[in-house]
Amino acid sequence: MEQQAIWAIGIFLVIYALIVTEKIHRTIVAMIGGILMVVFGIVDQETALHHIDFNTLGLLIGMMIIVSVTAETGLFKYIAIVAAKKAKGEPVRILVSLALITAVGSAFLDNVTTVLLMVPVTFSLTRQLKVNPLPFLITQIIASNIGGTATLIGDPPNIMIGSAVKELSFTDFIVNLAPIAAIIMLINIPIFIWLFRKSIRTTDALKRSIMEIDQKQLITDSKLLKKCLIILGLTILGFFTHQMLHLESATVALAGAFFLLLLTGEHKMEEAFSKVEWMTIFFFIGLFALVSGLVETGVISQLAARAIEWTGGDLAATSMLILWLSAIASAFLDNIPFVATMIPMIQEMGVMGIDNLEPLWWSLALGACLGGNGALIGASANLIVAGMAAKEGHPITFMKYLKIGFPLMILSVAVASVYVYLRFLM
Repeated sequence: MEQQAIWAIGIFLVIYALIVTEKIHRTIVAMIGGILMVVFGIVDQETALHHIDFNTLGLLIGMMIIVSVTAETGLFKYIAIVAAKKAKGEPVRILVSLALITAVGSAFLDNVTTVLLMVPVTFSLTRQLKVNPLPFLITQIIASNIGGTATLIGDPPNIMIGSAVKELSFTDFIVNLAPIAAIIMLINIPIFIWLFRKSIRTTDALKRSIMEIDQKQLITDSKLLKKCLIILGLTILGFFTHQMLHLESATVALAGAFFLLLLTGEHKMEEAFSKVEWMTIFFFIGLFALVSGLVETGVISQLAARAIEWTGGDLAATSMLILWLSAIASAFLDNIPFVATMIPMIQEMGVMGIDNLEPLWWSLALGACLGGNGALIGASANLIVAGMAAKEGHPITFMKYLKIGFPLMILSVAVASVYVYLRFLM
């Protein structure tokens, strides 16, 4: 192996280890990793920039702006309170309702944004009911990753896959992934009820206090809400038709974001931009530059060759290998850097003779998104919920989450394996 490849692997492994240990913020670590690839001459700046997927970044930024403006209207608090009242203030029913809202929200807003909106509402409800918030938060983490699996914009791994594979449209993701996401969610709900039924009981008086909340008061700006709903509807319609219109998904999201800012006026712009998670955006930039070193030195193509050798080029064996490898790896490594490494590897398999890559892409999406449920560090949404819970004085420990998340993840991936085999490999 040539010197450059050894340097690239060394930098990659050190950076990955630092990301996993979380001793230094992952954005700083990823950016330094990408810069080191350029400083050591493994890639030049032009090549590193070429590997940054601006479609992924544009899609994330666009959706973050739309959701941050919509959140100001009180819509998401309104939805949660209506759900709690429909559940008659019963904690177990509220837990299921919030999990379902999180799953649906994660499919169409992205799971990171959805949990940022849901967690404060959850704390507000659990304080009112005087119940432990942790069962609610853990079910929402799991629901966010399952719901995020269903669409192109739901989970960062899907955004990255959709951006790298131009043939896969927004509709393709829904048609191929939404059915299995729905099945897995339905399997998980009775398990949530059984697990938490005894730990979240409350009194009739506290249930009544939920029923007395006037949800209409939560909508703070009905004019702004109408504008947001129109733009959000048009943006989602744009995602469904983006291939027919020959537009990238980032163009659709950014168009929606800036038309909404045009309608709401300049005074909203600064606030909307301050709500964009720039740390997440720069984490992606650093990762893309980091992985570029492995691509350009041929490390990824060698890994792809080994994987094909191992499975004998058999499509079913390769799909199952990618599905389970992605799931187990994504449980203990953040699924974003893992997928950033896997995408060029699967593309290389296509060059090496596997004709039909589609089952491999769906296997990667399912493995990475569902695998994120395996451990607290498995996905960005998990880490955000854990951070918000710790601030409120309710820390979710690694082991407490692992005992629930890991068995449910294994069950989900087993169900997904049957689905992939029957749907794509028979």
